[in-house]
Amino acid sequence: QVQLVESGGGLVEAGGSLRLSCAASGPIFSINVMGWYRQAPGKERELVASITSGGSANYLDSVKGRFTISRDNAKNAVYLRMDSLKLEDTAVYYCTADALTPKTGGGHNYANYWGQGTQVTVSS
Repeated sequence: QVQLVESGGGLVEAGGSLRLSCAASGPIFSINVMGWYRQAPGKERELVASITSGGSANYLDSVKGRFTISRDNAKNAVYLRMDSLKLEDTAVYYCTADALTPKTGGGHNYANYWGQGTQVTVSS
């Protein structure tokens, strides 16, 4: 089974920085898109940033210029550098990956996988 494990969350003052990391493990042929979602209390989950295996990235408008997504294809890892953090960035951040994996008996599966989430809290 594919597992995604996030790290790097925590408490930071407004204006500060954090770097989130996520590594995928398990039987993986390849990963297409990797991304970061977040969910704040009482709000819907939203896509913060995504990146293809070729390095093409997209960002939520509110984080453009402050957050940078990157990945290491050899390590099946994705990172989110968050600078100039604001109070409204407080949320649980989830890593996702669209992975091609082997199927028992032959063939392959293509599915979306999620990490368990890591809390990011920005204080004033």
